[in-house]
This record gives sequence, C-alpha cells and structure tokens, in this order.
Amino acid sequence: MANYGILRRQSIDVPLLITALLLTAYGLAMVFSAGQLDVRDPALEGLWKRQVVLVGVALVAAWTVTRGSVRLFEWSAWPLYILSILLLVAVFFIGSGGGTARSMNGWLTIAGRRIGQPSELAKLATTLMLARTLAAQRDAVRSLLELWKPLALVGVPWALVMLQPDLGTGMVFIGICFAMLFWAGVPWPLLVMLASPGVSLILAFSTGLWGAWFLILVALVLWYRPYLVEGVVLVVANLAMGVVAPLLWDKLKPYQQRRFLVFIDPAYDAQGSGYNVIQSKVAIGSGGLFGKGFTLGTQKRLSFLPEQQTDFIFSVVGEELGFIGVFVALALFLALFLRSTRVAIRASDAFPSLVAFGLMSAWFVHVIVNVGMTLNLMPVTGIPLPFFSYGGSFMLVSWLSVAVMLRISAEGRGQADALGL
Repeated sequence: MANYGILRRQSIDVPLLITALLLTAYGLAMVFSAGQLDVRDPALEGLWKRQVVLVGVALVAAWTVTRGSVRLFEWSAWPLYILSILLLVAVFFIGSGGGTARSMNGWLTIAGRRIGQPSELAKLATTLMLARTLAAQRDAVRSLLELWKPLALVGVPWALVMLQPDLGTGMVFIGICFAMLFWAGVPWPLLVMLASPGVSLILAFSTGLWGAWFLILVALVLWYRPYLVEGVVLVVANLAMGVVAPLLWDKLKPYQQRRFLVFIDPAYDAQGSGYNVIQSKVAIGSGGLFGKGFTLGTQKRLSFLPEQQTDFIFSVVGEELGFIGVFVALALFLALFLRSTRVAIRASDAFPSLVAFGLMSAWFVHVIVNVGMTLNLMPVTGIPLPFFSYGGSFMLVSWLSVAVMLRISAEGRGQADALGL
C-alpha cells in the first residue's frame, strides 16, 4: 500500500512541459506574423486566432490523455492502429491536398472542407503498435527475417502514405522505424543492411558512388555473416536498385521529377518548382544576425514566401528574427529531443521507453526535413514544423505525444521512488 501511495503521487516533468509550451508560444507568434501582410490574403486573415483555438483544443486533449496510464496506451495500440489504417484508405475516396502538397490526397475532405490528416494519427498509432511488438520480443535479433513483424506494421501505413503520394510523411515513418529498432537493441550492421536497398536507389545516379557503396555493403555482409539466403538477397536487391533506378525515374510524375531536379539546382525551374526554395533562401539569408524585426519581413509581407504559415514558417523566423531567432528555435527543439530521450531512458519498462523514443524520432525527422527544405538541404516535401506550423491535426498529435511523454515520465519516476532509487 505504501508503494501504491508513492506511485499515485507522481510528479510532472516540468522541463519537458515548459519546453513544449515555449515552442508552442513561439509558433503562435510566428503564425501571427505570417498573417501580417502588405497585400491582402483572405486565407491568412485571422489565422492566428484559429491557431489559438486549435492549441486550446490540443491542450485539453493532452490533459485528458495524462489522466490515463501507460498500460492504457498499450491496450489502445491495436484499436488506434486499425482506425488509422482505415482512415488512410478513406483518403483515396474522400481526400484532397493542400499547401505545397496540393497534388496528393492526404486530407480527409467532407463537403469541400478539410477536416484532418489521418497520417498524423497513423504516426502516433504506429509508434504505439511498434513499441508493443518490439517490447514483446525477448530474444536478441540476429536475422533480418526476425524483423518481419515490425517491418510489416510500419510498411502498411507507409505504403498507404506513399500512394497518396506523400514523400515527407513517408520519410517520418522510416525514421520512426529505424529509431525504434535501434532503441530495441537491433545490431547496427542489420540496420545498415536493412537500409541498403534504399541507399543504393538514392546513389544510383552516380556510378562511382554506387560502386563504392556496393563494395562497402559486400564487405559488411562478409564480416557480419548473416544467413546465406539473406546475404544473397541483400546483394541481389542492391544490384537491382542500381539497375531499376532509371526506370523508376521515368515512372515518376513530372512534378515529382521537377522537385528532385530543383533540389539539385533551384534555378532549373525558378518560376515553378524552384520558386519556393529560392524565396525561402532569400528570406532567411536577408535576416542576418538579428533579423528585420518581428512582423517586418519584406519577403513575407509582400507574400513572396509560399505557404509561410505552414511548410515555410521557419523562413519567417529566419527573415524576421535572424540567426538569433533561428538559434533559439533550434535550441528549444534540441532541449525537447534531449528531454524526451531522458524520458525514454528512465521509463519503467521496454514499452514506454520505446514509445518515448519513437515519438521523439518523429519530431526529429520533421525538424530535420522541414528546416532542411527551407535551406535547400532537403527536397521540398510539404512537411510541417512541430509546434510552429498552422494546422489542427498536426498540433493535436504533437500535444498528444507530449502528454504520452509526460505520463511515461511520471510513472517512471513513481516506480523509481517506490523502489527507493
């Protein structure tokens, strides 16, 4: 009974909560600034007020989730996963695009009104389901074949997202998968071999790079000595990727090809696909050390920045608040990542630890890809910035993730106190 009393008096992870609140407040300020224009844009008028309402709803939902328990999260993994798959299928019938991803069907749309992105729920549900599966696996993984179940769990929503097509969100699912496999103790050589066909596909544009990578892979296979069949399949798969890459390129839609070509050289389509990146780099570069001042960014005020309230909101930060503003934003994200990793380390058992690390990895991929695309270090994929970008479903899932983290942290601390640690 004494231990139960200690477990009931669980304290909240104040640094994690404050960091998330600061990021949200920072994001609200930038959404407000995104709507301050010299040219009228009805789509951005009063946007920050709607964002305040969305944040309020997200905070209430997060508080509700913190009333539950980690075991409730584990129990709800299957229902949430199945629901997310059904919703991902539904977007092919009642879906539409938006922002820099107008050509994809990622939003559930009813009577012409977008009501949310099922892929956001799918990230959370897949993380919970993957954590449940990996936590139940007691024996050390020595073969790629032993990973069929977690790979299938991630592969189904990933395939549905890629069919929309949504490359940015697909990258998030891949990031979650590899991060959680690593945290579950899967040996790094297996992870490298698992990723090798994708790496070969990317490097196939350069015969020299692909050849060097292929030799490294063969050396890794000979050193790690996987099962003979696995080793042969890996080598053949990497050879196949080098051969089919040109064929896959021809199968891409013209706008998808332009995105990759623009990534290499934005001037290739300066008035089309390259316009977004060029204007973003101009905005960030013109910010200097201290920026042009809050709400005073000229690229933004003249509406040169595309989707400045969502996909390119980081460009507004760079233009108006300069290097200092960018540094503060990235420092807050770093604090969030480090605190989340601490939660994963101190979790009460494998399931909550994997959940915390998986949720952190989703945020990490979002930040890397979003910031990277504004600087032309990543292809433009239409992926939002956590806690900053305008949008209800993304803000809701971000704060639900925070709530799950807080609950995991509280129960981990409570158990440690109960054991006198």
